[in-house]
Amino acid sequence: MSAHAASSRLKVSGTCFFLQILTIILFAVFVRYSPDTSPGLRSGQLNCSSGRNPSSDSGFHHPRFRDVHLQTLIGFGFLMAFLSRYGTGSMAVNFLVVAFAIQWAILIQGFFYSFLNGKIYMEAQSMVSADFCAGAILISVGAILGRVNPLQMLLMTLLEVVLFTVNEYILLSLMGVSDSGGSLTVHTFGAYFGLTVSWILRQPHSDKRNQQQDMGHYPDVFAAVGTIYLWIFWPGFASATTVRTNAEPWAALNNYLALAASTLATFVISPLLHEEGVLQMTQVQDAAVAGMAMMGMAGEMLLTPFGALIAGFLAGLISPLGFKFLTPVLCSKLNIQDACGVHNVHGMPGILGALLGTLLTALASADAYGNRSHPENKEAGISSGHAVPGKQDPPGGKAVILPLKHHCAAAPAERTGCSHPPSSRGSISAPGWARWGGKELH
Repeated sequence: MSAHAASSRLKVSGTCFFLQILTIILFAVFVRYSPDTSPGLRSGQLNCSSGRNPSSDSGFHHPRFRDVHLQTLIGFGFLMAFLSRYGTGSMAVNFLVVAFAIQWAILIQGFFYSFLNGKIYMEAQSMVSADFCAGAILISVGAILGRVNPLQMLLMTLLEVVLFTVNEYILLSLMGVSDSGGSLTVHTFGAYFGLTVSWILRQPHSDKRNQQQDMGHYPDVFAAVGTIYLWIFWPGFASATTVRTNAEPWAALNNYLALAASTLATFVISPLLHEEGVLQMTQVQDAAVAGMAMMGMAGEMLLTPFGALIAGFLAGLISPLGFKFLTPVLCSKLNIQDACGVHNVHGMPGILGALLGTLLTALASADAYGNRSHPENKEAGISSGHAVPGKQDPPGGKAVILPLKHHCAAAPAERTGCSHPPSSRGSISAPGWARWGGKELH
């Protein structure tokens, strides 16, 4: 075992130990379970709901929690397992990020939403909100996958959770934006935060080398499993935090319809864009995620069935077109390597989803919604909140990179350049962080 590998192992082990002890101490000092058995205290003195769902009840809805948690752990995990040689390593880092992000998010979000008399009162909804935060961080990780080591990912998670919570608090609590599925707070923020980190970590003078293609059977296997989980659990993921409980069926149905249309759109456009004409499973997965990202804000609104189909179909077209035409531009002109294509899968669909939600809010009326109308969202103005992530992401990304670039000397010696892949996923060379515990992950 080389000295560098041994040093990396000790750094990761020591950092994980320090962060876990730190969170244990902070939980012991600040975090308590919400007094669900005392309705008077909850209604009169305590507001334990996060800004994501201000009207949530105190009951523990296990199906909602299950869907959100499984989608975060497995759905997002398989999104990062497209590298044939490093699929298991990508999933290991995914679990590392999620395990720490959930704990840290409960603390940071608790200080914003449920801090009373020096204590943070935790409930089931706190875990759901933390899962949403972890999902945004995993999207950011997708932009820099293979270029940073686990230690740097932990450092990014430490800072991004804070910035995510601030951004979410401004949008959902202060501006009153309704974004139950996370078009803005999860998909758009996570994508452009990650792209900002990728841009600042760029290497203008890196050696030009032939990039190692991701050939093999396992990427499509992982993509197939991830897509199945998307179909099963994402509608529950997107409807878990609907502002109005009677809007949950709308959110689930709209997401299912958009998911079906976006998948079909892939079979329409991908054979026309690629000469080989062979549709890869990763392309189907990307289109499915794009459809869900577009429905994040509009899912709980009265979109109508044909409207959900149109939105999903457009999202399914945008993702392959982005990989074909925009990804090479980002790489060649801006020197931004987007390993998982988060700009095409999460960023652009998230922005379009916010615009769709803005349009539906402007057209909302009491006649259309009946007794389920939510004028508070119309008064808040979703369009005004749309500019916040775009304005905050680059400064936030730069704040993260100052310490990250300090660790670049200890980052993997073998780094990646930009490549123009013929398929949807970026092709990157062998990442040094794939050596986990002194052993190369295959």
